[in-house]
Amino acid sequence: MNLTTDLETILTASVPLMVPLLFAGLGEYVAQRAGTFNLSVEGMMLGSAFAAAYGASASGSPVVGLLCGMLAGLAVAFVHGNLSHRLQLNTYVVGLSLNVLVLGVTNYLLSTTMLDIPGSSAWRIPLLSDLPIIGKAFFVQPWVVYLLLPLLFVIWWVRRRRVGLELRAAGDDPVAGDLTGIDVNARRRQALLFCGLCSGVGGAYLSVFQSGSFTSGMTAGRGYIVIAAVIFGGWMLRGVIGACAVFGIAQGLQLALPAIGYSVSPQLLAATPYLLALVSLALLGARSKRPLALGQPFAPAR
Repeated sequence: MNLTTDLETILTASVPLMVPLLFAGLGEYVAQRAGTFNLSVEGMMLGSAFAAAYGASASGSPVVGLLCGMLAGLAVAFVHGNLSHRLQLNTYVVGLSLNVLVLGVTNYLLSTTMLDIPGSSAWRIPLLSDLPIIGKAFFVQPWVVYLLLPLLFVIWWVRRRRVGLELRAAGDDPVAGDLTGIDVNARRRQALLFCGLCSGVGGAYLSVFQSGSFTSGMTAGRGYIVIAAVIFGGWMLRGVIGACAVFGIAQGLQLALPAIGYSVSPQLLAATPYLLALVSLALLGARSKRPLALGQPFAPAR
């Protein structure tokens, strides 16, 4: 047994599985902080995965595929935001309905479409890629992975500015926010659109940059794991990042443990991320500092 090699194997298997969770998780963090319990993140990721695969296949360009994926995420977010915040429909029903709708639409389109997705090579960061244990896992990745760094900076920077405070006011005390002149529902829709963009990148990564293919229901519940990660992370930025890493490692162990010589039931390993999600919801859901108006509709007095 070589501990260094084993850790490198686990991280190399886990990091690609963390990436889509982190993109979608950061978007879901913003949406929930603004007061929307966005269940449609699964549909956002799945629709984006298909749109990205189609766009990349039709154009021969992973970049075009990524843009198509982001547009698909935006489209789902646009529908969700208008149904929930303009028409005041139940946001939970809207989210679940969109997930089922996107699953049906992508299954139909997949049955009528031939996809030939171009490959995307990994970028090797000089010097950093040679670091022991973490070098190969973190610094030899497709270029889209490195978009996580500017995305994290933007979220960290914005939450300390006026627009960030207004988003948090929309999630914590929409009545007070409305009295101070904030368009609460507009802020909630903008947060949802941001979530759609981020989930679009996560979905595009799955189909174009990670697997090079699209299969029916290929998100496999990752959207729900993302929701659990935001709760597990206590609605804090660093908590969400840590939770996505934990869930990614739980998924990565399915691949890494057999490779380093441990024999564990593959069915048990496959269930581990979802078991973690259930435990986190049961133990932390009621105690965490959730946005006080999370999931509550708001009708402005003016």
